[in-house]
Amino acid sequence: MSDISNVPNAEEVDKNNLNANTTERTDLANNESLETNEPQLEEQPVEAEATADDTVEEVANKSNEENEAAESTEKSEEDEVINEIEESNAEDAEDEGNKERHTITVKEYDTMSLEALAIELEKLLKNEKIQAIRSHVDKINGVFKAKFQALIDEKKQDFINDGGNEIDFYYSSPVQKRFKAAYRDYRKLLNDHYQNLEKNLKDNLVQKLEIIEELKGLINVEENINTTYKHFKELQERWRNTGPIPRDKYNNAWNSYHHHVEMFYDFLHLNRDLRDLDFKHNLDKKLKIIERAEELAQDDNVLGSFRELQELHKMWKEELGPVGKEHREVIWEKFKAATKIINDKRQVYFKEIDKVYEKNLDKKLEIIAKIDAVNAENGHSHNIWQKKIKEIESLRNDFFNAGKVPIKVNESTWAKFKDSVRTFNRKKNAFYKDLKKEQYTNLQKKLELIKIAEDNKESEDFNVTTPLMKKIQSDWKRIGHVPRKDSDKIWKQFKAACNYYFDRIHATRNAANKETLEAFNKKNELLNTLKDLKLDDDKEAGINTIKEYINQWKSIGRIPNDKRYIEGKFQKTIDELLSGLKMDKDEVEMIKFENKLDNINSTEDTRNLDNERSFIRKKIDELKGKINQLENNLEFFTNVEDDNPVVKEVHQNIKAHKESLKLWKVKLKKIKEFY
Repeated sequence: MSDISNVPNAEEVDKNNLNANTTERTDLANNESLETNEPQLEEQPVEAEATADDTVEEVANKSNEENEAAESTEKSEEDEVINEIEESNAEDAEDEGNKERHTITVKEYDTMSLEALAIELEKLLKNEKIQAIRSHVDKINGVFKAKFQALIDEKKQDFINDGGNEIDFYYSSPVQKRFKAAYRDYRKLLNDHYQNLEKNLKDNLVQKLEIIEELKGLINVEENINTTYKHFKELQERWRNTGPIPRDKYNNAWNSYHHHVEMFYDFLHLNRDLRDLDFKHNLDKKLKIIERAEELAQDDNVLGSFRELQELHKMWKEELGPVGKEHREVIWEKFKAATKIINDKRQVYFKEIDKVYEKNLDKKLEIIAKIDAVNAENGHSHNIWQKKIKEIESLRNDFFNAGKVPIKVNESTWAKFKDSVRTFNRKKNAFYKDLKKEQYTNLQKKLELIKIAEDNKESEDFNVTTPLMKKIQSDWKRIGHVPRKDSDKIWKQFKAACNYYFDRIHATRNAANKETLEAFNKKNELLNTLKDLKLDDDKEAGINTIKEYINQWKSIGRIPNDKRYIEGKFQKTIDELLSGLKMDKDEVEMIKFENKLDNINSTEDTRNLDNERSFIRKKIDELKGKINQLENNLEFFTNVEDDNPVVKEVHQNIKAHKESLKLWKVKLKKIKEFY
């Protein structure tokens, strides 16, 4: 590798001026060609009489013009990449922190969850310079807004479907507040940075313009040439040490500086030794830059090579002075040739990236087509629509995970996707609007059943009323769904009326049952014995003792319903005894549960057993839902290390839920044995 790090700080001829002049000359030639080719009607007869030699000459001229046009096109392409490099260098020169934007990894923000996007923004603020993360923050902000808006739309439709008024809808979430806080910090830090930067840029510009004025005065000063040369070197050092200036002033200031530096070297013709020494030094360093550029042209790291090439151009232009006139054009052409090779490889690289983006576009268009296909299907039931909702949600996730598409079609593709999803939401909402009417009808039917239950709950004619109460319970189950906001309320009202009636029946029967009262007294005595019981240290012996007392309790028989509170006391006492033994918590839990089931099953009313089974099934469904949600969340942390606190917490929660799920399944299996 060439030794580039030792290149001294000096100034170089601005090749942009040469390129600009060349472009102007090319444009002028094109204009002349256009004027020559204007049709001249009065000269046509003369052209018709042209000789064969004239025709050959015209063909030769045309061929030359085509060659010149081809060369002009190639020249224009070379100038374009040089200009791109110089514009990027000008941007970096204005603010040194901008350079770091090239080293920050661009992640697949489209595939991240809302929480992951907020975390990524916080990381950028913490670890990177504020001026270097602008493009990343803009992308993160755009993706977050789109995804959060989609979430709001979904929540709003659910709110409306549940009977809410759109004007009353409001939704916020912790992740939104977290993201907004981080984004506010970013805007403040960026604003503070640019306010400070603007003042510094203006001050530096004033200093550099003063240096240029001093350079102008060196030519006319009457003093020893060595003293003048020393002053010249001091001005160059001051120029290099002066900080960045506004981007829009960069090229003009540098061109003016370079112009007066070159004029000073021309002034040094009186002392060629000093000038030639500088020329030789600059030539050696520029040849090393060319050598390094040619090495980069062979490097497979295309983007890294181009970024280093930008630095080489900056060194060539800003840090090195001119060389002898006989070398200037030759070495510049060699440098441009290496630049062209690197840029050509870069363009090929981007074309390959475009192919990947095109494949991603095909995937996204296919996903949109699938959404449209779902939209074309008819749905006539709640279950079908729930299935379609899950399918669309899966397709939405696939769309976000499909990767980037070409910039030119990014907006249109996103618009197609949103349109398809909105079409689905409109159809879904229309269905649930009709369903809402049906639910209102069901609500009226259930309100009628509530009235029947409340009118008969005080009835003393148990033989007539009991079948009626059982019938309306059966009717309630057959009636469909009601609006969610009314569901719990009317169910509690209906349940309270029915329970009140059946509790009266049980109370009446218990009052007349002398045997159950005697059983209560026996259980009370046994309970007092248990409270004073001291178990052995041996676990197995302790368990056997507890089971013996449980069996004694069961053998005593049923007790009056109004005395069933003693069952809770017994259960609590057994729990305390079990807690004193060194047992696995699941084993303890199952012993408690079996005892609870025996107590529930000892009553005539099977509702308690039904309620317990329903409760267990609900717990199982809840745990499955939580596990599924947590596992889905993990898929969005593809770019986060496994030791991340959030990821570790998610894994721990999944493990805990799975252990709990296993226990609840055992309970469900156990309760089924009582049917």
